[in-house]
Amino acid sequence: MTSNVSPVPFTTVAQSIPPNVFADMDRKVAAAVAGGADVIDLAKGNPDAFPADFIREVAKKGVDDPANARYSPFDGKPSFLKAAQAWYRNTYDVDLDWKTQLFAVEGAVDGLAALFAVLVSPGDAVAYADPYYPSYHCMTVMGRAEEILLPSLPERGFLPDLDAVPADTWDRVKVLILNYPNNPTGAQAPREFLERAIELAREHRFAIVQDFAYAGLGVREQQISILSLSGAFDVAVEVCSLSKMYAMAGWRAGFIAGNSDIVSHVKQYHYQMGSMITGSVQDAGAAALESDQSCVHELAERYALRRKIVAGGLRELGLDVFDSDGGIYAWVHAPEGLNGEQFADLLLERAAVAALPGTCFGTVGVDYVRFSLLKSEDLLREAVRRVGRVL
Repeated sequence: MTSNVSPVPFTTVAQSIPPNVFADMDRKVAAAVAGGADVIDLAKGNPDAFPADFIREVAKKGVDDPANARYSPFDGKPSFLKAAQAWYRNTYDVDLDWKTQLFAVEGAVDGLAALFAVLVSPGDAVAYADPYYPSYHCMTVMGRAEEILLPSLPERGFLPDLDAVPADTWDRVKVLILNYPNNPTGAQAPREFLERAIELAREHRFAIVQDFAYAGLGVREQQISILSLSGAFDVAVEVCSLSKMYAMAGWRAGFIAGNSDIVSHVKQYHYQMGSMITGSVQDAGAAALESDQSCVHELAERYALRRKIVAGGLRELGLDVFDSDGGIYAWVHAPEGLNGEQFADLLLERAAVAALPGTCFGTVGVDYVRFSLLKSEDLLREAVRRVGRVL
């Protein structure tokens, strides 16, 4: 009889990996479906859109290019990096050197993991807003770093008060993670907020990582790039993803831009520990980045319409919904007498609607749930109707 127990102890990192909140929710939804429920799953952030025709055509052509069967250049194909350079210039009026200030990665999480690897040592302090994207917490824990949570409260539009943080705390911070448009709240960061973050980083000597996964998906106006602000290149890098902008989530493509020293160290790490984006996907990504961005605007308008359906419908039912400026989610306060977990469980059990409880994103969201907008308009209307029947 063979044993399935490892013959050696696992590493500290392996033993410290927190549970995946999204996988846990997937299991709950699967159990409900197995029990016969017709679940409308609004827990996932998985785009239901399809890349534009011209993007897919370039990808198909790229598959037939023999050069794309070979290993891609270590930093990414020059055509992809130059397209990212042009995208920054045309969209945000930011000038980058594609050779030293840009690096291709297989999506935002791949880029974040590499940045944590080169910037965060055991005992370092990492700061980020609460609510937060769960990977920031997981990477901090796995890196045996100190977590400094910056409460982002509704009265401040779910932005943290940077000036409420004591100077001696900022002195301990090694990296500040920003994420605007924000997941889960949809909040955007105004110019003054980002400028203050840069001032603090220069004064207290810490790095800023801006997770820009939802670029281009603003409601009333678009989130600016932190790299467009004075002094940003001294302290900051931005992680961009093609997943949400171009509905290319499964294709895995993105890039890191900004401070050349940080980018250089990420490159050296990635050369040894990672792999490069598939060549045909880089070709398609370059076409997307060099386009007139009308496909991004169409997606943003679609999500704005869906936000009206969900947020407006839930408000009519008497729920408090944050009036978010971007992203692809609705951030909703649970009804009086229920916390977020209780409300999410009630919706799955009684309405067959799946939403993520706010505790998946930290402590501030204990009384909230996050609804994804990534279903058809008809399904979203039906989900609101079902919630109404439960309420």
